[in-house]
Amino acid sequence: MHDETKLSHHIRSHEEALLTNAIRTSPEGLSALLADEFFEFGSYGRIWTKADFLVDGGIGERTIDLNDFSIRKLADDVVLATYRIHDKTTHKHSLRSSIWKHNHDEWQMVFHQGTSTTTE
Repeated sequence: MHDETKLSHHIRSHEEALLTNAIRTSPEGLSALLADEFFEFGSYGRIWTKADFLVDGGIGERTIDLNDFSIRKLADDVVLATYRIHDKTTHKHSLRSSIWKHNHDEWQMVFHQGTSTTTE
């Protein structure tokens, strides 16, 4: 398998893990995937940090579908991931972008942004 295809599958698996209730509700699971310097611009304008997510219950349960996933290498150890999600719990659609950095022999998310959309 081509290195970039393998990397795309790896980053997508991390993004999908972050959408599962098992990880969303687990401070330990979230901590492993989010870099210490992580921050997010939420789809409704709130700014979040890693510490905001590492509370009892994590970021809460949702049912979310991920579509149109792609990556772009920004550097050898930095990747931009973009995709669309449909949050079936809230019936909302959004565009998503994440920056992943290779830290300590593992890929971790350092930045995330959600932008609400009216359609898929």
